[in-house]
Amino acid sequence: MSNTPPKPPPARNLLEGKTVLVTAAAGTGIGFATAKRCVEEGARICISDLHERRLQEAADQLAEINGERPAALLCDVTQEDQVRTLVSGAIDALGRVDVLVNNAGLGGFAPVVSMTDEQWHKVLDVTLHSTFRMTRAVLPHMLERRSGAIVNNASVLGWRAQKGQAHYAAAKAGVMAFTRCVALEAAEANVRVNAVAPSLAMHEFLSKVTPAGLLEELIGREAFGRAAEPWEIANVIVFLASDNASYMTGEVLSVSSQHP
Repeated sequence: MSNTPPKPPPARNLLEGKTVLVTAAAGTGIGFATAKRCVEEGARICISDLHERRLQEAADQLAEINGERPAALLCDVTQEDQVRTLVSGAIDALGRVDVLVNNAGLGGFAPVVSMTDEQWHKVLDVTLHSTFRMTRAVLPHMLERRSGAIVNNASVLGWRAQKGQAHYAAAKAGVMAFTRCVALEAAEANVRVNAVAPSLAMHEFLSKVTPAGLLEELIGREAFGRAAEPWEIANVIVFLASDNASYMTGEVLSVSSQHP
């Protein structure tokens, strides 16, 4: 069996005419891959990140796809005032927000016995609390329009266990539960809320922060013998954001080839 990743499939205009806001979209991970696939699928987008230089570089790269530079707004998703400014700025730039992709998250490795309060709270703040803040800020806009879709980035660790990941797993399990509850609240206004749960998506930052040997161990659990490419996760996010998922809400889709 070859563990060479496939080539990305051709675009099919799945998001033609839609506007999308993606958090944590700079760099080489799932956020940028999602923004790129959204543009390729016909969407107008607004991207956000905490890092200004990387954010502007991401916007420059995205402009090469269709000649239109996306709105790029700085935001620390742990700060409520910045979240509110981001959402209002995205609405001003795009005219409306049809889709919100809550991609911001923070991991790290720490056994519980040596984990500090600061480590615990920071991971939950960036990963779980930001999903709440962003959703709370954009949802009234979608409810008023009686249209919209929110896609949250969870993780298979919301279901499974892994040493050193108690804070991250707890945060991602919270994202899953939050997704299901908000979906019920938003359904009457025809607003859909779903999540993806990747197992392992390889990108540059992940390889830098993962303890030696752990990546090889995790890849060994994958049935395809490789990690997912970020665009493979992005494709599922695009599907959930599109009208092809019109009857799906409150769902968490595992994007994984992992076996126990």
